[in-house]
Amino acid sequence: SFVKSVNINSTYKYIQLWNGIFKLTDKELTILSSFIDVNKNTQDVNLCSVENKKKVSSMVGIKDYNTLNNYVKSFKDKGVMLKKNNTYKLNPFLHPNTDVVEIHITNK
Repeated sequence: SFVKSVNINSTYKYIQLWNGIFKLTDKELTILSSFIDVNKNTQDVNLCSVENKKKVSSMVGIKDYNTLNNYVKSFKDKGVMLKKNNTYKLNPFLHPNTDVVEIHITNK
């Protein structure tokens, strides 16, 4: 059995760790990690609320926060965000409150 521990010291790195599954672009990784970081402060039920989109667009240098709707659609299509009743939530698999991820590889 082989165990590899990965230290996670930023939301971006955490999301990047799982990117083999979700196939996000570098820009998508940046925007998604910004949404997660902003929402840690706002605690909004809707990850993609207007307030959150305005803060994220400012962080990533996008002038019109509505431009983020294209990314939100891509996140939904790729399974990164889940939409229910016009509310977007992060896929539980990507919950950012994880300090260390361990990957176990075993031969049978």
